[in-house]
Amino acid sequence: MDNIYLLMIIALAVLAIADLVVGVSNDAVNFLNSAIGSKAISFKTIMIIASLGIACGAIFSSGLMEVARKGIFNPGEFYFQEIMFIFMAVMITDILLLDFFNTLGMPTSTTVSIVFELLGAAVAMSLLKIGAANGDFSDVVNYINTSKAIQIISGILLSVFVAFTIGAIVQWISRLLLSYNFEKKAKWVGALFGGVALSSMVYFILMKGIKGTPFAGESFSILGGMKIKDFLEAEVFSIVIVNFIVWSLLSYIFIHIAKINIYKVIIGVGTFALALAFAGNDLVNFIGVPIAAWQSYEAWVASGVPATEFSMDVLAKKVPTPTVLLFVAGIIMVATLWLSKKARYVADTEINLSREGEAKERFQPNFFSRGLVRMSSNISTYFNSLLPKGVKANMDKRFEKPVIALSQDKVHKLPAFDMVRAAVNLMVAGILISIATSYKLPLSTTYVTFMVAMGTSLADRAWGAESAVYRVAGVLNVIGGWFGTAIIAFISAGTILTLINFGQGAAIAILLFAAILLLVRNYSAYNKKAKEQKAEDSLNRAESSSVQGVIEESANNIANVLKRTNKIYTNSINGLAKQDLELLKKNKKQGTKLSDEIEDLRNHLFFFIKNLDEANVGASNFYINTLGHLTDIAQSLEYIGKVSHKHVNNNHKKLKYNQIKEIKELDLELEKLFANTQQIFENRSFEEIGSTLEMKEGLFQLMSDKIERQVARTRTEESSPKNTTLYFSILTESKDLVEVVFELLELYYVEHDSSVKPAKVEPSEPA
Repeated sequence: MDNIYLLMIIALAVLAIADLVVGVSNDAVNFLNSAIGSKAISFKTIMIIASLGIACGAIFSSGLMEVARKGIFNPGEFYFQEIMFIFMAVMITDILLLDFFNTLGMPTSTTVSIVFELLGAAVAMSLLKIGAANGDFSDVVNYINTSKAIQIISGILLSVFVAFTIGAIVQWISRLLLSYNFEKKAKWVGALFGGVALSSMVYFILMKGIKGTPFAGESFSILGGMKIKDFLEAEVFSIVIVNFIVWSLLSYIFIHIAKINIYKVIIGVGTFALALAFAGNDLVNFIGVPIAAWQSYEAWVASGVPATEFSMDVLAKKVPTPTVLLFVAGIIMVATLWLSKKARYVADTEINLSREGEAKERFQPNFFSRGLVRMSSNISTYFNSLLPKGVKANMDKRFEKPVIALSQDKVHKLPAFDMVRAAVNLMVAGILISIATSYKLPLSTTYVTFMVAMGTSLADRAWGAESAVYRVAGVLNVIGGWFGTAIIAFISAGTILTLINFGQGAAIAILLFAAILLLVRNYSAYNKKAKEQKAEDSLNRAESSSVQGVIEESANNIANVLKRTNKIYTNSINGLAKQDLELLKKNKKQGTKLSDEIEDLRNHLFFFIKNLDEANVGASNFYINTLGHLTDIAQSLEYIGKVSHKHVNNNHKKLKYNQIKEIKELDLELEKLFANTQQIFENRSFEEIGSTLEMKEGLFQLMSDKIERQVARTRTEESSPKNTTLYFSILTESKDLVEVVFELLELYYVEHDSSVKPAKVEPSEPA
């Protein structure tokens, strides 16, 4: 039995490595987004700065492992075996939960997850102990460090509101003072802004860096015999003032003499500071539990007391973490930062929610987002009406964005937001985390950085009428995910702890195997999704400014749509014939995905038309008609996929043999049409459209014959109204689909012929 605990320690060490990888993929969003979104620094430079910050933060985090040992529960109330079960349940839950959110591309809090997992597992173990002793379940409070747990939870929740509010206020003031023409302001303005930002960030680095090292406990006579840590906390005002003066002067030198962009310096220092804070603050969330388990194991082995009788009072003492373990953890975190694709996927969520102007919106509006936007709009209108017109006009001018050419090739290369907002994001997040650290208040770096970014976006008027409901819906989804994290973490950890307590070694083995399978499955699902997004048959936006150019560019899209149409239509028919619900379900999603992609093309018509010159305005009409036909094709496919799935999902009668045979005959004919049309557009062989158009009359006659046969069957032998409805629905929608394909072919045939310039004829000599 003793060997099982050593195996558990090994398993926890492996889980710690996996948790570091998963955790960095999630939390990289905290310190990368501002630099990436502003494009102030090259991506490689950002990664180098962040890597240095992580490495320093990891090494300086030795004093931050107390939460795992005694922050949530009272360790003296548990025996060694029970503590090991708690730690194992926590780590299995944590890695699965974080990987789940990473796969969704949703930022969540590693702090919240670890806190509620420890709480859930500890509560479950306490209830099991009380139940076994026939005790009073109200005694559970004796096992839990309630005051500390409440402080941690309330601090985390409060940070959401505070971060959003402070971020919005500071950004509004900064934009009012600097406007969007900040680089043209007087040098002293940039120097003062640099002084405020850099002094706050340097103090933040001192608080988060030095405090975690043995150096923080040193006393110096120059400080009046005071320890460095105490000096940093006691002399905040003096340190900040001196810092501000020094950095303001240096900022002026950077701007005036060295000709360095001070905003890029701020973003670089801020990225380093937040990376350092992340590693120093959140490392406990990844390796705190395994290290606490290892230290518990060492104490138990030295005691010689049975595992079921050895009290874990030892965890209540402060035990330093070996530096070598922190160093190894830092290396793993840095490697993950460079290699993880999921980290960039999670980062995209926050960047797009705070992006200036248009973006591909991931979230759909809901009742709450519409209500909040409507209420905010009404409040804004009311307060604007109270302001004098001159003041309002002057303020609006400060928030007036510079006019930038709207060509599509440039729109997607523009930064998501400017350097002022990026600097404010980093500065405010750093200040708030510094204040919380100095007052020993727990908070989530994820919550703080995300809500600061959302607050600055709101204040900067990045959420306009075109995007507000989508962005607010996104923020609500992320916040809802945070609360979901807490609830799921608590329940899951408690459930897994119960299974481990009753199944012990066998349960641990099964749970670890299940965790590995789920991780592999999530990894495969993510890779599949990433490949789908890069698939060769994805649709591309037209960028040409001439009819001939649009014909060429749209040909690829039409070929891809026809290729996918062929597959989706055939899968619908095959799914019905075989009653294959899984195939129909996937096929229905493919139809919706195609429809969404075409809708995305339509959403960018504005930029396409803006990009046209006066001589080629006719291209817009052709492109609009082309998109209209593609939309009709997608709608027909979506409808056929939906009714087919609904029929089988509701367990209605299977189509009769003759119905399946006839509809399969139609599928084979349409397969020829779609394949021929796809080949025409792929090869740009538009001269062959004429021969394909000759299929039109025969196909329509075929569908009319099948409709007449079904009418006859319905009058004599058909007994299922649902079958009749489904069959007619597929036939009539197929007829619409074919009609649209031929209309598209005719449109291209006519436009292609008219775009061919006639041969130049030389004037004849007069007779």
